[in-house]
Amino acid sequence: MDILLVASAFNSLSQRVYAELSDLGHRVDVVLAGQGPDAVRRAVRERHPELVVAPMLKTALPEDVWQRHTCLIVHPGPLGDRGPASLDWAVAGQAAEWGVTVLQAEAAMDAGAVWASETFPVAPVGKSDLYRNEAADAALTAVHRAVRRYADGSYKPRPQSDPEIRGRIVWRDAFRQERRRIDWAADDTATVLRKLRGADSQPGVLDELLGRELFLHGGHPEDRLRGEPGELLATRAGAVCRATRDGAVWIPELRPRRNSGDPSPFRRPATDVLDAPDLPEHPAPLELPADRRTWTDIRYRQHGDVGLVAFSFPGGAMSTDHCRRLLAAYRFALTRPTRVLVLGGRRDFFSNGIHLNVIEAAPDPAEESRANLDAMDDLVEAVLRTTDRLVVAALGGNAAAGGAMLALAADEVWCRSGAVLNPHYRLMGLYGSEYWTYSLPRRVGADTAGRLTEQARPVSAATAARTGLVDRLLPVPAQGFTAEVERLAAELATAPDLGRRIAAKAAARRADEEERPLAAYRRDELARMHAVFFDPGAAYHSLRSDFVRKVPGGAR
Repeated sequence: MDILLVASAFNSLSQRVYAELSDLGHRVDVVLAGQGPDAVRRAVRERHPELVVAPMLKTALPEDVWQRHTCLIVHPGPLGDRGPASLDWAVAGQAAEWGVTVLQAEAAMDAGAVWASETFPVAPVGKSDLYRNEAADAALTAVHRAVRRYADGSYKPRPQSDPEIRGRIVWRDAFRQERRRIDWAADDTATVLRKLRGADSQPGVLDELLGRELFLHGGHPEDRLRGEPGELLATRAGAVCRATRDGAVWIPELRPRRNSGDPSPFRRPATDVLDAPDLPEHPAPLELPADRRTWTDIRYRQHGDVGLVAFSFPGGAMSTDHCRRLLAAYRFALTRPTRVLVLGGRRDFFSNGIHLNVIEAAPDPAEESRANLDAMDDLVEAVLRTTDRLVVAALGGNAAAGGAMLALAADEVWCRSGAVLNPHYRLMGLYGSEYWTYSLPRRVGADTAGRLTEQARPVSAATAARTGLVDRLLPVPAQGFTAEVERLAAELATAPDLGRRIAAKAAARRADEEERPLAAYRRDELARMHAVFFDPGAAYHSLRSDFVRKVPGGAR
C-alpha cells in the first residue's frame, strides 16, 4: 500500500513505524505536522495515500483530511484511555500494565473507532525509556495488526460505544507542573524518583536551584550520601546529587526556562548548567559492588572470560567528557584477562554520536565540535585496534551517526529486534567521521554504504541484519536484554573456534593497516569535517541549532 506517515516529529517511534512498514513492502512517505495543516493537506493531495498513519501527533489532523481518508492515530494509552498525557499518568500512578490503541481519527480526541490495541508491562524506568521500548514494542504490534486489517478490507473497527470499550473510557487531563512539583521536605525518595522519571526527557520537573528556576531531567537513587532535604551534596560525571527527606537522588541533566534569558535553554549535563564550584566530585568505582544502589553512567563487570563495559548517556548523546571517560573505562577493560569484551549491553539508546546540545552551548561551537569528534574518534580507534580478544557491541536500543559507527567498529554487533539504526550524517550537514569510510564498506560493501549514507533513512533491526550492519538479532523484551547478552557472551567465550577467530582478526587488521592505515581514514574524514565546523556559513550550524532548540523541521 501507499502509506503516508503524519508525525509531529520524526522521533524514535515514527522512525520505527516507517522502517518496519517499509520492510513489509509498503511505500511509505512522511510529512511533519509541525510544518502546518497545509503541508499535511499538500502531502495527501500529491501522494494519494491509501492509508494515513499518525504514530506521534501533538496536533489534530485537518478535518478535511480525516473525513476523506482513513487516518489511524497511535495513542499511547490502553483501550478507552483518552487525553494528551497518557504515559505520564501511567508512571505517576505506578501502573503495572498499560497499553497502546490504534484509533481512527475523528473530531473528538481519541474517540474514534478502534482498529487494534495491545498491552505492555510498565518497567520501573523513565517515561522516555518506557516510550521507546515497551510502549514502542506494543505500538508496532498494534500498528501491524491495524494495517493488515485495513488491507484485508473485511475488518470493521470497533466503535467506542461498544459496551466493552464504553465502560473503560476515561479522560486524563494534561499532566501539569503543579502535579510534578517536588516537595523536598515532605516527599520521600521513591516519590521524588517517580516524579523525576515521569518527566525525564520532556517536560522535566520545574524547580529552583541556587536561586534559579530550572527543569530537572532524570532521576536515580543514591544509597550513601545524605543531607538536609533539597540540599545539593555532590557531583558525579556531570550530574548533581540532591538530598531528599530520607535519602538522595542523582539528577543528570538540567534545563533553564525558555523565558529566563539564558542563551542555552535546552537540556545539558547538570554541572554545565549549574555554577556550583563548591560541590565536591564524588566518583563511583568502575567496578561497582553488587550491593550498591547509586548512579553511574559507565560500569565494568566481569564474568569469567567475559568483560562488560556498560554505559548509558541521556538521549544517547556523547560529549567530549563522555567519550574520554568511556575510553578510559575501555582501556581499563583491556587490562583484564578476558577473551570476549562487550561494549554496551544496557536497555535503551546505545549511542547517537557527538553531543549537539553541549556543542551548541559552548563558547566556541566549532572548537567544541572538533574536540568532541576527536574524542569520539579516539574511542572508535581503540575498539578497531583491539586484536587480542573479540569485541561485541550490544545495542539494546537505537544507534545513529557516530554512535552507529562506534558499534560497527566491533567484531560483532548484537541488536535488540526493536532497535532502529541511522548509519548516516547527512541530515546534520556533515560528511561523518568515526572511521566510517573504513568500517561501513567493510561490513556492507561500497554500494550499500553509499546508499545508506546518501538516502539517510532509518533502518530497522531486521534490515540491518539482512544488510550486514548487525550480526545477531535478539528478539527479547527490553527488560531482558542485558541478561540475554550476558548469556550469549558466555557461550561465545567458550566457543571452540574462538582462538582461531581472534588470531584471524589480528591478521586481518595487520593486512588492512598495510593496505591503508587507519590514520589515513581519520585524516581524510577530519579534513572534511573540520572544513564544515570552522565555516560559519555551513548548514551544520543552523541545522544543529534548529535540532537542539526544537525548531519545527529540525534534523536528526
